[in-house]
Amino acid sequence: MASSSKMEATGKDDEEELERFDDFTLASSWERFISEIEAVCRLWLADGPKNLLEKGAVHLGFSRDLYKVKFELKYLMKSYCMEYYFETTSAGKVTDWNFSMHDLQLSFGVKEFLVIAPQSASGVVLDAPEASKLLSAIAIALSNCSSLWPAFVPVHDPSRKAYIGIQNMGTVFTRRFEADRIGSQVPVKLMHLEGLYELFVSKFAFTTLDVSTHLFKVHFTMKLTYRTLPYDDDDNDVDIQGADADITESGGTPSGDTRNKAQWDDDCPWSEWYSAEDPIKGFELIALWSEKMVENSLEMAELENASPHEAEKWIVFPNLSSHLVDDLRENTMGFSSQLHLLVNALDMSFEAQFMEDFVSVEKSGSDNLKSSMVIPPPTVLDRVLKDLFHDGVESPDLTKAEHKSSRAIKGAPLGSLFAQFCLHSLWFGNCNIRAIASLWIEFVREVRWCWEESQPLPHMAASGVIDLSTCLINQKLKMLICIEKKRQLSEDYQDSIESKVSTPIEMQEDILIQEDSSHMRTPTEDFDGKRDSPLTANGLSNSGATVSRFSTEPEDAVVCADQKPSDGIRRGSAGVVGNMMLLNSHQNLHAPFTQDAPLMTEDMHEERLQAVEAFGDSFSFSAQLEKDILSSDMSAFKAANPDSVFEDFIRWHSPGDWVDDDIKESGVSRSHAAEGSKDDWPPRGRLSERMSEHGNSWRKLWKDAPALPASEQKPLLDPNREGEKVLHYLETLRPHQLLEQMVCTAFRASADTLNQTNFGGLKQMTTKIGQLYLTMASTLKPLQSNRLFGDSEIIEDVRRLCVVFEHVEKLLTLAASLYRKFLQAPRLREAIFSDYYNFYLPKMGTGSVGGDVHKEFDSKQQVRFHERQVLANMFTPPTANQSWRKVLSMGNLLNGHEPILREIIFSTWDRVSGNHYAASTSRGYEQEIETYRMYICGTSNDLQVALSVASCD
Repeated sequence: MASSSKMEATGKDDEEELERFDDFTLASSWERFISEIEAVCRLWLADGPKNLLEKGAVHLGFSRDLYKVKFELKYLMKSYCMEYYFETTSAGKVTDWNFSMHDLQLSFGVKEFLVIAPQSASGVVLDAPEASKLLSAIAIALSNCSSLWPAFVPVHDPSRKAYIGIQNMGTVFTRRFEADRIGSQVPVKLMHLEGLYELFVSKFAFTTLDVSTHLFKVHFTMKLTYRTLPYDDDDNDVDIQGADADITESGGTPSGDTRNKAQWDDDCPWSEWYSAEDPIKGFELIALWSEKMVENSLEMAELENASPHEAEKWIVFPNLSSHLVDDLRENTMGFSSQLHLLVNALDMSFEAQFMEDFVSVEKSGSDNLKSSMVIPPPTVLDRVLKDLFHDGVESPDLTKAEHKSSRAIKGAPLGSLFAQFCLHSLWFGNCNIRAIASLWIEFVREVRWCWEESQPLPHMAASGVIDLSTCLINQKLKMLICIEKKRQLSEDYQDSIESKVSTPIEMQEDILIQEDSSHMRTPTEDFDGKRDSPLTANGLSNSGATVSRFSTEPEDAVVCADQKPSDGIRRGSAGVVGNMMLLNSHQNLHAPFTQDAPLMTEDMHEERLQAVEAFGDSFSFSAQLEKDILSSDMSAFKAANPDSVFEDFIRWHSPGDWVDDDIKESGVSRSHAAEGSKDDWPPRGRLSERMSEHGNSWRKLWKDAPALPASEQKPLLDPNREGEKVLHYLETLRPHQLLEQMVCTAFRASADTLNQTNFGGLKQMTTKIGQLYLTMASTLKPLQSNRLFGDSEIIEDVRRLCVVFEHVEKLLTLAASLYRKFLQAPRLREAIFSDYYNFYLPKMGTGSVGGDVHKEFDSKQQVRFHERQVLANMFTPPTANQSWRKVLSMGNLLNGHEPILREIIFSTWDRVSGNHYAASTSRGYEQEIETYRMYICGTSNDLQVALSVASCD
């Protein structure tokens, strides 16, 4: 009995266990599908936004803090993808016009939501029963896990952007969603605000009522988007661009001759060389009306006639050209693109010994070089040479456009002849090595013609100083200018001598008195600075006063009042030197006019230094090198002081070598002791040990030097010989040495040209330009030494410099365009540029403009009331050609422009108690809910409507 009872008890336990067993094999596939959705939703709910981010949630680029995760599901034979969209900041109310919202957030006023869609080509559910079943499954799953997420299913054709959706609101209420779109033939009634208002009211009003005659309190807000029209005559633009392309292909410069209308950058400094595409294609203006209560359709009709100036907010958004965002270098034209081609020419310049080898058919190398690098026709070459040599331009002010760091780049200054040549080369024959070679050969021929015909070189400053901080070619051209000037003065001097021979003595005396003041530099009252100048390292110093080596007229021979009748004639005096007296005669010491020191370029200085190092004794050798200058100064001093001795010359020329005996006793300064006085004569002192040595070279030169004023002396250099040396250098210059100097000069001249742009003093732009100059100086330094022997690493560095230059050039064109468009709104200009600068900054300095090509520039700026008129003026009334295909039908016009997009949100709010929603609710439930909401977006040809309805069914 016991055993039977035990078995009976055991049987009952097994039966209870079988009753608690869930047999999922008996569940339907739809139930398993719901269960799988529920499991995924529970997992996402448990993780929360922070853990989902750690697990790889995908950020949506158009929004700052919107992310999504997804999960793939299978039901029957179909695959579905369920996506959960969430924000990292869950607090706060959904804003109606947040510009970074997802389409479903904007359409239905939700924050986080689910979307389930089939994994098919269309991505939508085309079968209505399937869509309803799918939505029911996800609604049951969300209800089981107590989630309040709204869920959506895309339906119909993808172009309609149609959705159905549902949301459990946590009470007895459920919100249902529906969205659809009309892509064409919008009813006329729905083109106007009045008709749209009645459409919304019809969703909750009794069908028997006349909506237009009854009052329905509706919340209303509106957003209108306007867009400036593009430039007119688009066909003409195409023709102009085509003409520019043809000229560039053939080697010409896209100058203003080919333009049939004004360009936006005609007054920009780069317009002489190219016309840049306006980086700002237009502006989008967003006018926002704040939420207000509307009671009938008549109020909506009045709102349609309202001006956009009545809107509460204006927001502006620039439409930028594609090349500002994407890497489209091949489609852009500017200094940077041509500089890149010039660097390619530098890389090829090592293939030949002379520039003529690139032009010659027999020596130009491969057939590929001949075919791909075309030399422009002679007409284009003649036009460039005419611009360089024959247009009669005045001497430029070479320091006007220079940046403070420009001189750190060893190139020719902007506006100089060689700088103009380099800039023309950038556009000549698309800057290939053969075109550059042909242009250089003709350039040198023109320089030689100017020399042989005694014509001044154009585009060169008139000052007689060679700037050693510039490139060697510019120094040589400057030397040619100075030599030509001296040669002209020499010819004028010879002509005056010949004319003087045939002039009566009485007339000569009058002419001499006039000529004395015309060609001599007026001496200063105090020549102490000249007399007391210290010795240079090699024992020499410049003489006290200087005069041009070839004065325009012969110097006057003057008999001074303080000299005796037996004294010689004083010639070439520049004036009395303080109170200094001659040692052997009671006469004032006169400073002479002396010849200028010989002009030398950088390579000539280097030759002298190398010679000094080779001979070892720097002092004696330098004295030998400078003996012609020293002898000339001595001759001029003798002519100005006929009774002078060697010690007098030393006291004036090298006061450091004259030791005054009274200095040690009285402590008087050397400069004061050297002046002396007329009563204290003769001056006391002696030569220094260096000058007192036996066989001193200075004393020997003094003995041999004749008494001749500077105007009668032999020139220190032969103008013809030195000029031919310069021309020989230009004619035999190696290709790589020419291209190295061209690259440095082209970068400097291009940057200096851009530096003249007026961009309103934007701080970021000013800083970036300064950084560009420093980068150019450091990168181009190896090229400035003229010792680049095909180093590919250095050439690659210069290519990267072209990319950096391109970045700055893009920013500068944008800054210039903004400056012209926002002259009366500087705050707005600075804000837009700052937004783009921060957007573009990550792409700079990376070696390419690529970066994140999928990221779009979408920064918007709010327009203040005093700035609205500046924006309104950009919307010029459309011409007949621009508006022929448009029929104005939407209202709210801005200077004749209707909005390109109109967005409206209608809504109604009701309290639960006291109305038909309260049937199933408790008496204490007083919450106000949004019962109806309609989002409308579209134009006269396109209308999208999204409706959400809250109900207790």
